[in-house]
Amino acid sequence: MKRSKLAALLLGALVLAAPAMAADKIDIGKREYDASCASCHGLNGKGKGSFAELLQVRMPDLTTMARRNGGVFPISYAYNVIDGREEFKAHGTREMPIWGRHLSVRGAPVYDDYGYDADMFVRARILAVIDYLYRLQVK
Repeated sequence: MKRSKLAALLLGALVLAAPAMAADKIDIGKREYDASCASCHGLNGKGKGSFAELLQVRMPDLTTMARRNGGVFPISYAYNVIDGREEFKAHGTREMPIWGRHLSVRGAPVYDDYGYDADMFVRARILAVIDYLYRLQVK
């Protein structure tokens, strides 16, 4: 009887702790990068994704963004390029998909029974990717 109570107690503790342990493992930025960016920029951010050779432009090494910007990670620039809804004439044509629009559509609720802020969803996802890119920077 004591063993079964101990086993039940340990199982209960494990069930209660599992969501917290799993939450520590979720990396939204990496998940979004892998789903939306890695096919062109590569899983490691070095520009060698599976689609890179099919493109007419050379994929940049995203791990050296800070180094190429005088040692400072260019957060605003990265945000604007990823979002893509604002066109920058100085950047030339838009070769990269406009992820701001893509994320707005993808995050839209299936049912309208709760409030949804598309811009907040998009901002959160883009900032998560930027955080992930920051962590990829070479030292």
